[in-house]
Formats: sequence, structure tokens, C-alpha cells
Amino acid sequence: MGIGRPREDRRLTGVLSMALAVTFFTCIDSSAKWLILAGLPALQVVFARYLIHFLLALLVFLPREGLSALRSNSPVRQVLRSVFLLGSTICNFAALKYLPIKVTTTIMFAGPIAVTLLAIPMLGERVGLRRIAAVCTGFLGVAVVMQPWGAAFHPAMLLSLGALTLASLYFVLTRMLAGIEAISTQQIWSAGLAALAILPFVPGGWDWPDGGTDWTVFLLIGGFGAAGHIAATEAHRLADASLLAPVVYLQVFLAALAGILVFDTWPTVWTLCGGAIIIASGLYIWRRERAQLGSPKRPGP
Repeated sequence: MGIGRPREDRRLTGVLSMALAVTFFTCIDSSAKWLILAGLPALQVVFARYLIHFLLALLVFLPREGLSALRSNSPVRQVLRSVFLLGSTICNFAALKYLPIKVTTTIMFAGPIAVTLLAIPMLGERVGLRRIAAVCTGFLGVAVVMQPWGAAFHPAMLLSLGALTLASLYFVLTRMLAGIEAISTQQIWSAGLAALAILPFVPGGWDWPDGGTDWTVFLLIGGFGAAGHIAATEAHRLADASLLAPVVYLQVFLAALAGILVFDTWPTVWTLCGGAIIIASGLYIWRRERAQLGSPKRPGP
């Protein structure tokens, strides 16, 4: 059975790889919103995203690794990881039909904060009061973006919260599989199982893209998914997760840029303020984790 390649200490390469992954993730969201606004059903877009991802993963890894790329050392965790990723994608794509990319992306920025909470019961990690306070502050930032008290609130934001929760569970499972599974196995299983699971729910009347631009976006979305997840997995092999965590916040600028250039939507003051609160709390958690790694005998608060 394939195992993950050994960890290396190549921090700059890891950070650059994570930045590339974040760029591809923004391209996934932009492509999904484009296709859904063009009239394609959300479930069909999800299916296309994972089917193309799966076929590309087979094309890349099977000639190099053979059937060993298909064998998992932890199939139960792989299945759960795939289910969480699929659920997160469905919720996110459905939300993108109604919400600007900058809003869904900002809510998803609470992911590192949610992972911090989930790591307590699932990974046995110890988290002190100051980091718990940072987590609460981060979710306050989410509330500022969502504005559940005002007219700006949209029910689709609840889908974004679902996407956030499921994505956080996906990343916790990814941590559990680090060093156990090869990149090839993780890519093939996550994309293949997701495509297989969504197939029965794909609308019977398939809606094909209309026009050259829609076809290009339709074919690229799976490639963006494959490239983004391969780059993210490789980044975690080359650098510590705590070092890579702040790179995710690059996406706030990329999402805002995509919204302006592609969809002609500009960030609101509430989105910017909430995003700033989320990023600040996430950076504080990152700093505490880095400090804890420097002093392993004293779990940082």
C-alpha cells in the first residue's frame, strides 16, 4: 500500500505551494458561480467538478504508481474525509447561487477557528482559554459578515455555515491521514467517492454548457480542484500546518478581486469589518500554535 512521502523542511516552497492552492480554490468558486448563474444545476456542477478531478488524478498517478495508488491504509477515514469534502462543496456551490464570492469566502475563513475547536475532541489537542476567546471572537466576525439581525442576512448564509463545518471536519481528517496515505490515494479516493456519491442525484435531463466560455469554465473547474488539492497536500508535506495557516487569508483578496473583475460586485463595509475580525482571531490562534510548537512541554493558552 502506498504511504505518504516523507516530510521535508522546505518552508518557502511549502508557502508558495499553499498560495498556489488558494489561488486554485478561488478559481473553483468563481467557476462554480459562473456556471450556476449560466443556468447549470448546482448538483451537476458539483458532479462535473469531482468527475473531472477524479479522471485527472487517475491520469496523473496511475501510470506512475500503478494500482497501489488505489489502495488505502485507512479506508474508513478516507470515506469520511470524502463525505465531508463533498458535503462542503454542495453547500458552498448552492450558497454561491445567491451570495457574492467575497461573502462565502469570508465565512469560510473561520475554518481554522472551527478546526481549533474540533481538534480538542477529535485529535486530543489542548486549547487554553485565550485561544478559546480568539475562537469566540472569530465567530463574532462571522456574525458581522452574516448580519442575522438585519436586512442584509440571506438564508443561503446558513449553507455557508454548513460548508464551513464540513470543510473543517475534512481538514481534521486530513491531519489524521498525514503521513499515512500517499497524495495520490487521497486525491483518487476523495474525488472518486464524491463523484460516485453525487451521481444518483444528478438531474436526469443533463444541461450542457452554452457557448465557448461556459464550456471552457466547465472543463477547467475539475482541473482547478485537482491542482488546488494536490498543491495543498504537497504544501503540508513541505512545511508545518501552523506556518501555512495564514496563507489561506490570501484568498480574501483573490475573492474580492474575482468578484470585482468577473461579477462586478464590490465588498461591503460589513464584509470587510467581519473579515478583519476573523483574520485577526485566526492570526492570533496561529501565533499561539507557533509558540506552542516552540515549547512542546507547555501547552500554550
